[in-house]
Amino acid sequence: MVTAESLNVLETSPPRFSAEEVAAFAVDLFGLSGEVRDLGSERDQTFLVGDGVLKISNAGEDPAILDLEARALKHIARVDPELPIARQLGEGARGGHLVRLFERMPGKSGGPGLSDDAVRVFTGTHGRLNLALRGFFHPAAGRDLLWNPGQAGRLRPLAASIPDASRRAIVERVLDRYEERVLPRWAFLPAHVVHCDFTTDNVLFDERGRVTGITDFGDISFGAQAGDLAIDVVSLLRGRSADDVFRIARLAIDGYQSRIPLEYEELDLLGDLVAARLAALVTISAWRVERYPENAEYIQSWDVDSWALLEQFDEIGFDAVARELGAPQAPLPTEELVRRRSAVLGSALTGLTYSNPLHVVRGEGVWLFDADGRRYLDAYNNVPVVGHCHPRVTEAVVRQTRLLNTHSRYLYEPLVELAERLVATMPPETGLDAVMLVNSGSEANDLAWRLGTTATGHSGAIVTEFAYHGVTTAVAGFSPEEWPQDFRPKHVETIAPPGSGREVDTAGAAARLDERGFGLAATYLDCGFTSDGIWTPPADEVQAIARATREGGGLVVADEVQAGHGRTGTHLWSFAQYGIAPDVVTLGKPMGNGYPVAAVIARQELFDRLKESTEVFSTFGGNPVAARAALAVLDAIDDERLIENAKEVGAELMEALRDLNIGEVRGRGLLVGVELEGADQAEDVVNRMRDAGALINRTGPDANVLKIRPPLVFGTEHVGLLVKAIRLSA
Repeated sequence: MVTAESLNVLETSPPRFSAEEVAAFAVDLFGLSGEVRDLGSERDQTFLVGDGVLKISNAGEDPAILDLEARALKHIARVDPELPIARQLGEGARGGHLVRLFERMPGKSGGPGLSDDAVRVFTGTHGRLNLALRGFFHPAAGRDLLWNPGQAGRLRPLAASIPDASRRAIVERVLDRYEERVLPRWAFLPAHVVHCDFTTDNVLFDERGRVTGITDFGDISFGAQAGDLAIDVVSLLRGRSADDVFRIARLAIDGYQSRIPLEYEELDLLGDLVAARLAALVTISAWRVERYPENAEYIQSWDVDSWALLEQFDEIGFDAVARELGAPQAPLPTEELVRRRSAVLGSALTGLTYSNPLHVVRGEGVWLFDADGRRYLDAYNNVPVVGHCHPRVTEAVVRQTRLLNTHSRYLYEPLVELAERLVATMPPETGLDAVMLVNSGSEANDLAWRLGTTATGHSGAIVTEFAYHGVTTAVAGFSPEEWPQDFRPKHVETIAPPGSGREVDTAGAAARLDERGFGLAATYLDCGFTSDGIWTPPADEVQAIARATREGGGLVVADEVQAGHGRTGTHLWSFAQYGIAPDVVTLGKPMGNGYPVAAVIARQELFDRLKESTEVFSTFGGNPVAARAALAVLDAIDDERLIENAKEVGAELMEALRDLNIGEVRGRGLLVGVELEGADQAEDVVNRMRDAGALINRTGPDANVLKIRPPLVFGTEHVGLLVKAIRLSA
């Protein structure tokens, strides 16, 4: 039951001074004279008197609340003095009521006529006000105020005052949804002291719709920021055409988020908070009119627009309203998503992994979560090298996105900082001293090819037999894993992967390229030999490839896309474990932990040679956001000692896999392969493991090698889970 104590001033008669009485005590108390105009108020009285505004408080108002208002105004003026708040100039008393004098602010009231830009500025100003208030505290801020969206559950007893049964039922549905969705999560929402009535009625505007004055802090209280924004949004929607409501709401949210970005939970609940605000308006209005019919015109001033919005929302459904205002859409049924994907995406796109497609909606660390909430141990994806949705990386991306994102023809620190950081990670003997940033490993390997052909004047390449180096026209030719049947580019020679026990004839491959008139421009090496089946050759075999390449007139390109960033557990870059000094190093997928960024690191002289014939520009390559993501990844690898983790956990994993005795185990660190008897067996194991909740894939020319390359945060506790899944699936 809603008690008189909890409703407080809403159940106390407002003051009823005449204009003549106000004129008299304005002179008496403040020496203020001039035309007196009633500005209207629900529980107080507010008058414009000459160059000031007099606010006569309800006799039921707690003095502590009035002190809260006064101190909040002083706090705001100190924290953000440019905010156009109406400052209190004096106070007195008359007839048992506190009378306060506020400065008169310029401007006029706004409403549906606000332009799109003015809507954004309005809510941006609101966000700025909340920034000023979030460090403010007052014991009285925890007041019981029925207008506060956090109190919406207390509206139910008052709904009986709504005379129309169908409309009353709408309010009941809003309150049912509020109690189901909002109340259990209310305490998790960011909250502090807020205005709680930042509406177009309490703000003044200039002729362009810019805010010139913020008035009436009478509802100031502790509350959730999202609830405070809902009050703001509702005031902007009144009087708008039905087909423009959600567009304006989204612009309003954009304006607020230009100052204070909303969290996931806030966006998810914002639609329900807007509906709750509308329910509060019409419910309290109906209840108040029963008690104070003489003030009905003011009390009901929002009713027509509020009911129109509530009826519109009820008709389309409150789930749809929530989505329109930013709530995430519920996952589609997997079968429907598969159908829509097939219908709209190009048929040349690689097919889905697993016979039973995985419909993922969230990731965290080494875990992926599907649409039904089931989690899967990700022991396959090397892109989130420091773990899915690593907070260091995601926050770096978000912060930089809010600050600046542009291209490298402008000066900005992140690009230079990243380039310097990458150069510093290269072994000194390599002489690698210059960097170019691009967007993908394919693009990086494509640029490396241009460096190779320009520097050598040759056009032939050597790769391992089943290598993968990218998808551009140039480097697709260096990716035998993707070659169509019977396809073999004339300018490409292949060699056996070192460590496989077969002869590696790099010199012979270079000679054959010479014979065909191509000459050797570059040898590309993924030093994890991942697509070839994951091999860990002796260092001298890899060194022999590098030596023969240079003797053949070519450059050595170390492709670190799959095995770099500490995956092998010995060095940050996998080539270093073999003691070779590549001419070019390329980075890709893991570099941004999922954010598109890649790099080419080479000697400056190679870039100089390329510049003699052309310059290279990548619009998004090395943009500030990408650079910040890459820097955050490097920081996380260092701070969390992930290279050491890869070494220790990788050794434990390989030992446990060998104990299974299901096939040859190869690898280093957290790049591990298990060779089974055939492709069918490997495919069956991969699919069984998916169904058991663990994700791996397969690789190698015969597709019979289980490929295990989890995020580097994979720990001892995950080894047992993975090995158990393999044991049960093999």
